[in-house]
Amino acid sequence: MITAYISIGSNVEREHYLPAGVAAVAKLATAWRMSRVFEAEPVGFEGDNFFNSVIEIKTSLSLVTLQQSLKEIERQLGRPDNAAKNQSRTIDLDILLYGDVINEASPTLPRSDLYKFAFVLWPMSELCPELVIPGQQQTIAQLWQQFSPQQSLWPVE
Repeated sequence: MITAYISIGSNVEREHYLPAGVAAVAKLATAWRMSRVFEAEPVGFEGDNFFNSVIEIKTSLSLVTLQQSLKEIERQLGRPDNAAKNQSRTIDLDILLYGDVINEASPTLPRSDLYKFAFVLWPMSELCPELVIPGQQQTIAQLWQQFSPQQSLWPVE
């Protein structure tokens, strides 16, 4: 079994699509848990606020199969194959970490979003504060403590 961390976000009918995405991802896992849901302003474009979370899964799927499965979930939940970055979306699923894998090809792992976005790092700090990112020295908690968010973000009650 591999432990993988997946970022999930939605800003189109987010009360519907975020739970639908979580349920679909959970079917790929033998066990799973997730952070709280956070509301975040969009980065790089004007649009409705996002609901974001991070899901930790235990899975026997290969990295390639997991990536393909997540893309299929996105398609099933209304995200077009040719969806551009920096636009509103029903669902966005990105592999952040896949065990200790470091991968420079697609998907790039660890995903650079871990170092750039509060909507990824804050939920990760809740799920696995003592985890050291493959190829790094610091824990997730240490990275979060040093992070300066450029985006408004708050937990959803």
